[in-house]
Amino acid sequence: MHLLAACSLAVLLGIAPSLAAQGQAAPTAPAPALAALQTSPAPVPTPEQVLAIPAPMRQMLQQQVINRSRSRDQRAQALVDMIFSQRGLDLQYDANATYTLAEIWQQRRANCLAFTLLFVTLAREAGIQARVQQVDRVVSWYQDQDQGVVYSVGHVNASIVVDGRSGTVDLDRNVLYDRRGPQPISTARALAHFYNNRGAERMASNDGAGAQAFFAAALQQDPSFASTWNNVGVLASRRGDLVAARMALETALRLKPRHDAALANASALYERMGMTAQAHALQQVLHEVQREDPFVQYMLGAQAERSGNLAEAIRYYRRAVRLYDSAHQFHFGLARAYFRSGQVQRADRELLRAQQLGGAPEQARYQAKLDSLARWRAQQQARR
Repeated sequence: MHLLAACSLAVLLGIAPSLAAQGQAAPTAPAPALAALQTSPAPVPTPEQVLAIPAPMRQMLQQQVINRSRSRDQRAQALVDMIFSQRGLDLQYDANATYTLAEIWQQRRANCLAFTLLFVTLAREAGIQARVQQVDRVVSWYQDQDQGVVYSVGHVNASIVVDGRSGTVDLDRNVLYDRRGPQPISTARALAHFYNNRGAERMASNDGAGAQAFFAAALQQDPSFASTWNNVGVLASRRGDLVAARMALETALRLKPRHDAALANASALYERMGMTAQAHALQQVLHEVQREDPFVQYMLGAQAERSGNLAEAIRYYRRAVRLYDSAHQFHFGLARAYFRSGQVQRADRELLRAQQLGGAPEQARYQAKLDSLARWRAQQQARR
């Protein structure tokens, strides 16, 4: 089983290791399967309970944000300060903290999804126009950018509109969005993500009843959410109910035919059920999907680089660059692989391109890399 969580909205708990994406709007899912899911007795917070503002938090919002100014712009700045400052919530990032607002108040921790629900709810309470946005795929860099790379199936942040100007509030600044970038979603879809994440956490803890209850809640909010149907299929497979698993995974693929987690999981299930031809057909589709995904190509390059296969790493990195030329991180990965393989001039060129594409902080970082490369080349020439 492979789990992708952190800031991701859709969580993959696949039958076979793979990468997941989120579902798009589609026709309502089959009612019998949804009804079967709704039989678990595990307690699940209602949508109202998920978004309920605790009284002390509401008082803090009133004092530190609403009473501070009538300006929506100043209130937005004050809200960010309230959430992160020590005199406010002093919120800390926790990849596993898919919390309700009340739990955030108690624990002072949140992941990207919980933070976004918190920010949007409080912003609206303060009279600021705000909504949840999702990104289908992101690459995140944690700690050291050379090594701490995480491919995630999705990401969420908040959009605000103040005095006719729009902006984005994001808990994670070290993310590369896909080409579509953040897209607004409904409150129902945001809550479906919440319940889906909670269900995946329960499944990872071997709490099948709890997982079932949260997945049912997710589908009640949005029955077209392919990622939840993928996870329902995994849960059914774990229980040995291959018929139900097949139905759920095929539902996910009807909703989103190129959902790579469902493709991988359905393929593995078909193999298990002796449906070899159908399994191979899905594997071919999955291969095509991942071949055209620059993030997958980049991660394959990173894996090859870590294993010391630099020629293969370069091939994957170059394809990632061709698919997404404006991502400075991809050029930097290619530069690193070129440098390690002794292709110094090509490394120099890719580092320069990364510097040109990066923002001000990245430009300084890449300039330091270029300077270091120049010193190394000068030392090599001096030894000749």
